[in-house]
Amino acid sequence: MFLPSPLHNQIISPLSLFSVMVVSWEKTVEGSINTIYLIFSAYLVFIMQLGFAMLCAGSVRAKNATNVMLTNIVDAVVGSLSFFLFGFAFAFGDASNSNPFIGTNYFSLEDIPNSSYDYSFFLFQWAFAIAAAGITSGSIAERTQFSSYLIFSFFLTGFVYPVVAHWLWSSNGWLSPGLSSSKLLFGSGAIDFAGSGVVHLVGGIAGLWGSFIEGPRFGRFNAFGKALPMRGHSATLVVLGTFLLWFGWFGFNAGSFAKIVVAYPTTTNQGNWTAVGRTAVVTTLAGSTAGIVTLLGRRLLVGHWDTMDVCNGLLGGFVAITSGCSVVEPWAAIVCGFFAAWVLIGLNILALKLRFDDPLEAAQLHGGCGAWGLIFTGLFAKEKFVIQVYDLGASDVSRSYGLLMGGGWGLLGAQLVEVLAIVGWVSVTMGPLFYGLHKLRLLRISVDEEIAGLDVSSHGGHAYVHSEENDAHFHDDYMLLQDE
Repeated sequence: MFLPSPLHNQIISPLSLFSVMVVSWEKTVEGSINTIYLIFSAYLVFIMQLGFAMLCAGSVRAKNATNVMLTNIVDAVVGSLSFFLFGFAFAFGDASNSNPFIGTNYFSLEDIPNSSYDYSFFLFQWAFAIAAAGITSGSIAERTQFSSYLIFSFFLTGFVYPVVAHWLWSSNGWLSPGLSSSKLLFGSGAIDFAGSGVVHLVGGIAGLWGSFIEGPRFGRFNAFGKALPMRGHSATLVVLGTFLLWFGWFGFNAGSFAKIVVAYPTTTNQGNWTAVGRTAVVTTLAGSTAGIVTLLGRRLLVGHWDTMDVCNGLLGGFVAITSGCSVVEPWAAIVCGFFAAWVLIGLNILALKLRFDDPLEAAQLHGGCGAWGLIFTGLFAKEKFVIQVYDLGASDVSRSYGLLMGGGWGLLGAQLVEVLAIVGWVSVTMGPLFYGLHKLRLLRISVDEEIAGLDVSSHGGHAYVHSEENDAHFHDDYMLLQDE
C-alpha cells in the first residue's frame, strides 16, 4: 500500500513513512530535552535575584535593609514588563529591516514562538536582563529615592541592556561571533559567551555613573577625605547571598549553551553535554581562585580575615570567567581568577583614594572584573573550543582565538572594541539619565532621610522589629524631625 506524502507531494512506502516518523520522534525528544535544559537554566539564573537581594541586604546598614530588598523586587517586576514590551525585540529582533545595532521586531513577543525563539528562550534572557539592573541598584544603595529606581530599571532593562545584547548575541549584531566569516569583526567577532560585558560591564558602568553623580553616602568620608568604616550589618546574609549566586551561576554560564543535545561531528563521544560540564568546572575554579587570593591579599593589607571581602572576591572571579567560560581550559580559569582578585583589590583602593562610594563594590566588581574577563578571553581562548561552541565543531573552519594560545591579535582586538563600545554606550545613555534625575531632585534623598534610614523615612518601619511599639516609636521620631 502506498500513501501520498503531504510534505513532498509524492508516493512513499510504509517503510519510508515509518523512517520519517522515527526521525520526527527523535527530533521531538531532542527538542524537549533542550527545552527542559534551557528553562531549568532560566530558573537557576532567576534564583540569582534572591542571591542579589540577600547580598545587598547584608552589605548595607540595618536601617536600609527593607529598601534594598524592595529595590531587588522592583528590578524583577519592572524588568519583566520592559523586557516583554521592548527589550526582547531590541535584543533579538531579526526581521529583514533589523540592523547590526538594534532589533526591530518581536515587540510584546509578537510572532513568538517561531523557528528561532520560543518562550523558554525569552524567560532565560529576561533573567539575564534583570540581573544587569540588580547590579546597578547595589551601587547607589542607601541614598537613592525609591521612585528613581523605577525609572532607571525600566530604561536599563528595556533599552540600554538589550541594545548591547543585540550586538553580541543576536544573529546579525555587529560584534557577534556568529556572523558569516566575511562579516566578523577582525575575522573573529567578540566572544562574550555568558555576559562579562553584556550583563556585568553594562550594570557596572551604569552603577559607576549613578554613584558618581549622587556622591558618597553621608559620613562615608571625613573632612580630610579619609574613608570612615561603614560596614554592612550582616555577614550571614552576605554569605547566604554569595552561595545562592554561586548556585545560580551554573545556570548563567553553562545554561548559555541553550541546547545540550548537540553532537560535534568530528568526535564520537563529545558534544555540548561535555562542554557544559567543562564550563561548570571552569566557573568553579575561577571563582574559588579569586576568593582565596582576595582573602589572602586583604589579610596582608588590613591584617585580618574578612568574610565580606572573600565573598566579593569569589563573585569577581565568576564575573571575569563568564565571558570565556566555554572556550578556555580549566587551568586558564585559575589564571583568570588570580588576576580578577587583584583587579578588584586594586580598584577598591583606587575608589577610596578618589572618594568614590559604592556600598556593594558593584562598579569595581562587575565593571572592572567584567572588563578583565573580556580581555582574558582574548588571551586564552582555545581554538578547538571556539570552533565547537560557534561552529559546532566543524572540521573545515578556521577562527581567530587567544593571543597567548597562538591565535593572533584578531580576537583580542575584538574584545577591546567590545569593552570600549559598552563603556561608551552605557555612558551616553545612563549618564545623562542619572544627571537629569539629579537635576530634577528625583535621585538622592535628603540628609535627614539618610541619617534616619530609608526603611523609616520611605517604607514605614525597620526591617528588624522587636515589637510594634518600638517600630512606631522610631517612625514617630522621624516624623517629629520632619515637622521641625
